[in-house]
Amino acid sequence: MTPDSNDGVASCGCKGIRTCLICEKFKRKAQLDASESKIVHHFLFNPESKLAVCKDAEAVSFPFPGVFLWEDFISEEEEKELISSMDQDTWNQSQSGRRKQDFGPKVNFKKRKVRRGDFSGLPALSQKLVLRMQREPSLAGFQPVEQCNLDYHPQRGSAIDPHLDDSWLWGERLVTINMLSDTTLTLSLEQGLPELGLADEVHVAVRLPRRSLVVLHGEARHRWKHAIHRWDVHERRVCSTYRELSAEFLSGGQQAVLGAQLLNIALSFQGTPV
Repeated sequence: MTPDSNDGVASCGCKGIRTCLICEKFKRKAQLDASESKIVHHFLFNPESKLAVCKDAEAVSFPFPGVFLWEDFISEEEEKELISSMDQDTWNQSQSGRRKQDFGPKVNFKKRKVRRGDFSGLPALSQKLVLRMQREPSLAGFQPVEQCNLDYHPQRGSAIDPHLDDSWLWGERLVTINMLSDTTLTLSLEQGLPELGLADEVHVAVRLPRRSLVVLHGEARHRWKHAIHRWDVHERRVCSTYRELSAEFLSGGQQAVLGAQLLNIALSFQGTPV
């Protein structure tokens, strides 16, 4: 691939089956959209009613717990300050046309091993944001031990495939701040919802306004896969995702000592990307 340009568009970090517009161009490999060949029931999440509403009225709405949306979580000035700070650090190439900055311990999820590595804490600007999060009842006691910044760009075909976040190390709540542009978070169940008469795959679109915060917990965190599709990235989009520790690493857990050490580092808010 060609060297990275100032805006991070010219190169990629795709491996295996992951692709972006950059490597598809060089490899002459078109990415096939598997969803075109299968039936999908599309719903839209209503943050006020907490219902998943069918887009074409072919099915009834149903309760959709586990998603909390906080619009205008940060101000325009805060957004500008955060992005400026991030862009002063190095963005590393990641899968599917994304770039990333990690602030967290070194983890091998397959072997279930975690160590400090070069982790020096979350970035300084996150301290006031974490304090603000904790004022929300559903985020009471939220203490992040990892922050991952991701940079999406339509020229790279940036996306993140449907996935479930790890639950061995990471705890109940996943918190993301969406910046620079609106996008859509798609939650999906491949096996459908037979109890509602939906045998085929079900998608619930959660619209994320610019400068909003979204929390996934409960079934939305553990049962429904989440993704950002390429066609939902229209302009540069940057997000910061914060993760807390699972019970195994908290007081009373088997790895509580290590968990306490990692939290002390994280909440020093003196970190640089690792």
